[in-house]
Amino acid sequence: MVDQLSWKVGGQQGEGIDSTGEVFSLALNRSGYYLYTYRHFSSRIKGGHTNNKIRVSTKEIRSISDDLDILVAFDQETIDVNHHELHEKGIIIADAKFNPTAPEGCKATLYAIPFTEIANELGTSLMKNMVAIGSTSAILGQSPEEYLEIIRDTYGRKGEKIVEKNMEAIKRGSDHFTELAGGPIDHLQLEKANGKRRMFMIGNDAISMGFLAGGVRFMSAYPITPASEIMEYMTKHLPKVGGAVIQTEDEIAAATMAIGANYAGVRTITSSAGPGLSLMMEAIGLSGMTETPLVIVDTQRGGPSTGLPTKQEQSDLMAMVYGTHGEIPKVVLAPSTAEEAFYDAIEALNIAEEYQCPVILLSDLQLSLGKQTVEPLDYSKIEVRRGKLDPKAELPELDTKEYYKRYELTEDGVSPRVIPGMKYGIHHVTGVEHDETGKPSEVAVNRQKQMDKRLRKLENLNLPNSVHKNVKHEEADLLIVGFNSTRGGIEEALPRLEADGLKVNHAHIRLIHPFPTEELKPLVESAKKVVVIENNATGQLAKVIKTNLGDLDKIESVLKYDGNPFLPSEIYNQSRSCSGWQHLKTFVTM
Repeated sequence: MVDQLSWKVGGQQGEGIDSTGEVFSLALNRSGYYLYTYRHFSSRIKGGHTNNKIRVSTKEIRSISDDLDILVAFDQETIDVNHHELHEKGIIIADAKFNPTAPEGCKATLYAIPFTEIANELGTSLMKNMVAIGSTSAILGQSPEEYLEIIRDTYGRKGEKIVEKNMEAIKRGSDHFTELAGGPIDHLQLEKANGKRRMFMIGNDAISMGFLAGGVRFMSAYPITPASEIMEYMTKHLPKVGGAVIQTEDEIAAATMAIGANYAGVRTITSSAGPGLSLMMEAIGLSGMTETPLVIVDTQRGGPSTGLPTKQEQSDLMAMVYGTHGEIPKVVLAPSTAEEAFYDAIEALNIAEEYQCPVILLSDLQLSLGKQTVEPLDYSKIEVRRGKLDPKAELPELDTKEYYKRYELTEDGVSPRVIPGMKYGIHHVTGVEHDETGKPSEVAVNRQKQMDKRLRKLENLNLPNSVHKNVKHEEADLLIVGFNSTRGGIEEALPRLEADGLKVNHAHIRLIHPFPTEELKPLVESAKKVVVIENNATGQLAKVIKTNLGDLDKIESVLKYDGNPFLPSEIYNQSRSCSGWQHLKTFVTM
């Protein structure tokens, strides 16, 4: 019996690869297993190789696995591209239609199953994916009936006959594999899960749920991979609570419309990816100058330009911190799990209103589109904080020639805020420099006072747990630092490094800007070596750390920018190399 396994299905895009993985993973999720999935797909509607790798475990997991137990192939390309992940006891089940062959050096066992032929006998080749599910169930020793609930939920609206046909396809796939192999594969039998049902969602869904729970009632956005699912989720669910979604003509309109709605007092968000954020930069500056709340989700993908629209990368960090012209207060949050993304979406809304500034919720493709098990969310933790805005407040009476001091100079840098229609709240709003009432002003003394006021507002920002810490040692041989979705891979590499005799601590940065220098500094100072793990080519997080803590020789980067996420083994091997492991290992064993 094993406590986890890895399963992958691949074929041509548009062949039902996603639905195959969805049925398989949902069935195991409802049985109480933890899951983590990662989709490799092309930036086209149909055609091109695609695959979905699904990791199943009796314990919590936050990363894809190093190797592969079962590969389901709908074409030869799937075998050729993915066979290197299979270990020597791995299994390939492939459609007999294309006469599959195992490449030279592949030690996995290949079973040719007539997926398409069986599906055609049942009426349509579309059901070949259900035949593949059936063969998988036989490998794992599952009963086809374990998939009935999922099939009914998925296809029930099409009628009971369709449900029966799909279940028959699963049964025939199971029978065929059993006949070939003689029964389940012993070394791939999963230990029983605890049966507890948990949520199973992509990070974008968790972000969307957080926004709904945090009071968002309007969204303006333009579709773009890998952010589109946020807009799709909100389009479906926001009207249920009296909200609305508008698809704008471009990202410039999306950001400026969000600023307008926030100015009117409605909690509003927009979302995009790197190319869209480039277009939003001027609007982000407008939010900072007019001190209007603005929350933007940036789901990082491969760049620059169109780059790799459907691949993993973390190369927007510098742009999000330094991208706007001029100097404004700005907050950049970077959740590392779907659960954290839910709570950080709410926190982003609160910070934007409390400090009257733009807040960027930074995600990446692996976190945004990777589907993962999520423990039940604690709605008692939800708190809506609107800062110095009270739409029902009675404002002091003003002289007929006076204006409200919307940009009043205050000690904490945050001015009182009103929304249109509040009596005695009339003021001017402009993107040029202005005085306390909003009236344009180029007076040098006023400029300096207004700039100082805006920039000091974040001095009081207090975000608990701005650095996720896994600290076991007062003095560490190695401190591993990351952000966003690299957390899971780092967490899996830690025990391997410890087993080598290294003392290892882990810090995952949740608040990118303003940088949590005081939280991270003691961990860096107490480590002999600091290794920063990130999916970009220039070590952007490492540079931000050096900017805030000093250009330390002990900081090294482990980089990956080929469009794929880090595997735990890659983090382990490269971190060990950076640590000077051979010397340390010799010292420990002596």
